[in-house]
Order: sequence, then structure tokens, then C-alpha cells
Amino acid sequence: MIRIVHVISSLNTGGAEVMLAKLVGAMDRSRFSNTVISLTDRGQLGREIESFGVAVHLLGMKRGRPDVFALPRLIRLFNSLNPTIVQSWLYHADLLSTLAVKFSSSPILVWNVRCSDMDLNRYRPLTRWVQRVLAWWSVTPAAVVVNSEAGKQQHERLGYRPRRWDVIPNGFDTQRFRPDTSLRLPLRQEWKVPQDAVIVALVARVDPMKDHATFLAAAQEVARARHDVYFLLVGKDTQALAPAVAAKGLTDQVRLLGYRSDIECLLPGVDVACLSSAFGEGFPNVLGEAMACGIPCVSTDVGDARSIVADTGLVVPARDPASLAHAIIDLIDRGPSAREHLGRAARTRIETKYSLARIVDRYTALYSDLSSNDSSAR
Repeated sequence: MIRIVHVISSLNTGGAEVMLAKLVGAMDRSRFSNTVISLTDRGQLGREIESFGVAVHLLGMKRGRPDVFALPRLIRLFNSLNPTIVQSWLYHADLLSTLAVKFSSSPILVWNVRCSDMDLNRYRPLTRWVQRVLAWWSVTPAAVVVNSEAGKQQHERLGYRPRRWDVIPNGFDTQRFRPDTSLRLPLRQEWKVPQDAVIVALVARVDPMKDHATFLAAAQEVARARHDVYFLLVGKDTQALAPAVAAKGLTDQVRLLGYRSDIECLLPGVDVACLSSAFGEGFPNVLGEAMACGIPCVSTDVGDARSIVADTGLVVPARDPASLAHAIIDLIDRGPSAREHLGRAARTRIETKYSLARIVDRYTALYSDLSSNDSSAR
């Protein structure tokens, strides 16, 4: 049995956290034992992970506040759990896990990097410091997993020189995320949108990376050019965008849904999915989820978005509202049949290249290989 302890900064519904939950829920329990440690709290995903029979431990750290007692607590957990592999996710967990492993019973350490060209000037100085330290220490882990080629290239530019890179993209449950025409009418009734209107959705928490300002500027242009177009904003804190929406004169056309845990039940009601991010993305989960639901996407050219979407949607420069608006209008003008054709191709692409089963196999092959090599070395 390979015992894996996953350490992650939090269990809120970010891309890394969602992928971790999917991974531990799908791994073969006869071969792998998983435990999850959150540096902070249980978040929105802790209960879901526990429902898979996976134990969740909490260090109780406060965001942005160094905690001198967190490291000893993590060391004690490692010594108690006696993992074969420690898999850390995201910068702060990579740093703390590296320190804790040095004082533990010699587990194999693997880092997991989920972003690409982060504009860290928009975030706390502590994160910039952590990133620099990790670049110096990048030879320490047995492997560094990245979920995008863009992330790998960016971290090489930052000075990462690991012994082993493994590019493992995000995976998607195509039974959970799938087209469902029966949801279209009731969702439109719920959102008070005409049945024949076009709905453009942006699923993203409010964060500088997601660039809601560019999306709203593009939405304003689209609304001026085409009637019967509505916009759906889903994600943590999107209700707080009401003043910005009103300033663009879009209050009647925009629906602000806030955080939702049932994205798979919302996407089948929309016509175009959008990603407006300005920087930092590796493999954006929302693209894979929308594509699996048969929804064509318009994305900014961030992370691996261009290779993910390929010819099933449109990709435009980041921070360019006019280009984003033009691409959205393009898909609107192609009509329902053309969008349906693109959506089918998008779903096929996810099934072929990014199914959850395929990606879980990639992780389990990595863990098995590292464990086997470590046993041979001993």
C-alpha cells in the first residue's frame, strides 16, 4: 500500500483544490491510501473529500499570517501518518512541506505547481518571497508536477531546476459534466432570461487574475452590438460586482449568482463559456468543465488555454476587451447549429485527452514509479 499525504493551502473551490478532491476520490483504494492536510480550514471541499473515506486534517493557519506553530504540527502529523509520499499543492504548502519532510521519517516529496505567469505584484509580498525560496530549493523534491506546459516554462524562467518534471493536466468527470438539454428551459426560467436568448457565462471567483473588468467591458460592447444577449457571472464574491455591472449599464442583462457548488447543473443552460483571465492560469478548470458539457468557449490566451480549446472555440489576447467582444459576437452570429457542432467537438476533445480516468492513471503511475525507485534505492 502506497500511503500518500496531500498538503494544500486551503480546501476552497480553486482549481488545485478541486483537482485534489477529484484525484483522491477516484484513486484505487486497494493500492493507495490518501490523507489530506489543509494548512488553513475545511473550506467548501473538506466534507466532500471526507465523504470519499479520506481523512482531512486542519492546521488552522490564518491566511497571510505566518504561524510559528504550524511547522511542528505538520511534522507531528507526518511522523504519525508515516507517509510513503508527501504530495504538496501550491506554493505555501510546497514550502512548509519541504521543511517538515526534513524532520520526518524520510517520505518522498512531490511538489504540485498549478499556475503560470502570476503577477505577484497584485498579491502579498510573502508570496513573492516564497516563490523565490522554492526556486532555490527546487532540486529537493523527487518530482515537480505541473498542470500545464506554460507553467513548466514559466517556472523554469523563475529558476526552478527539479530533478524531474511531470506535466499532468487537469482531468474531468465526463459523466458529471455532460450536455443536458432538459436543463435549458428551467434554468432560463429561473434566471428570467428568454428561451431564445444567448447566454454567455463567466465562471470565476473575483480575483485580479480573472479580470472581470475586461469581461464587463467586452460584455458592454456585445450588448450594444447584439440584442437578446445575457451574461452569467458565477463564482465567489461575484455579487459584489453589482456596482461595476451597473456602471456599464448592464444590470438588466447580467445575472450574478455568487458561489455555486453545482456548476455542472448550470453550464448546460448557457450558449458560450468565457475565460477572461489576464495572467497566471495553468490549466483553467472552467474550460474543461464547459467543454465537457458541450459548450463552445471563448478564452484569453493564458496558460495552456490555446492547446486545450484548439479548434473547438476561439482564443484572443488577454486584457483586450475589443477582441474578446468580437470573438463572443462571432460565436453568437454563427447560430445555434454551429455552436452545437463546436460543442460536440469540445466534449470529444475532453473525453479523448482530459478524462478524469486518464489523468488519475497519470498520477498513480508517477506515485508507483517514485515509490518503486525509492524502494530499489534502499
